[in-house]
Amino acid sequence: MRHRLPFAGTLIVATVLLSGCTLLPEREPPPPPVTSAEFQARIERLEGAVTSICVTDQQTRLDQQLQRQQALSADVREVGSLLRQLRGEVARLDRDDDAPEVTRQCRDSQTRLDNKEILGRSEWIGLPGVGTYLKARIDSGATTSSLSATKITRFERDGENWVRFKLGLNDDDSLVESVRGEWIEAPVERRVRIIQASGEDSRPVISLLMTLGPLRETVQFSLNDRTHLDHPVLLGRRFLMDIAVIDVAEQYLHERPEFPGGRPAAEAGADEAADREEAADE
Repeated sequence: MRHRLPFAGTLIVATVLLSGCTLLPEREPPPPPVTSAEFQARIERLEGAVTSICVTDQQTRLDQQLQRQQALSADVREVGSLLRQLRGEVARLDRDDDAPEVTRQCRDSQTRLDNKEILGRSEWIGLPGVGTYLKARIDSGATTSSLSATKITRFERDGENWVRFKLGLNDDDSLVESVRGEWIEAPVERRVRIIQASGEDSRPVISLLMTLGPLRETVQFSLNDRTHLDHPVLLGRRFLMDIAVIDVAEQYLHERPEFPGGRPAAEAGADEAADREEAADE
């Protein structure tokens, strides 16, 4: 018995070990190595997919931008159409001399915007201290307003610098004729330096009371000869700031002021005709 038991135990252990080996799962063979051509093909497919996504995204953004531009263009056209209708209505009201008071009030409100007067590119101004009306060009590109003057003479009065001058006018300029050729005197407020292609120039600046429609302001004018230009007066940004805006499509939105010896405001249309014809030809 002593000799048989160890042999039997050894046989059992060997049997268990052999059966355990048969239960182990078989391993799958490793995949074959990727060739250089297959690797390149996979990279190209990946690049193509990324490029397609980028192109699609860019095209989507371009389509959205185009839609916004088209919507904005439609809005601009609509606003332009409304403005043309508004100008037509204003012109019709101007032709209606028998308009009731309410209509006149509505028409007057068209010349104001956010408590600022609306001015055309050309307007009539009045100079009460001089006693005349003159045509003025409205120019936001200029800083200081300008008055056409000739024979500018400097002199001293009570220790202050003054100038004496005459209005620089052409034969066809509209004004109160009794003022043509009269001397005007005013103290010099300051001097401005003007740099032009022809050289540097220093101009005196004076202050004059000026009216334009309902506006009544003391305006600083630099004095220089403007007889080679269409308007004897130019109104710049210093005058316009905070009180007026320009509608460049319009002219003479405000009546010409009246002065003793001058012609009635109702006759101003004949003096404006040349400017309106010139604007129509542009």
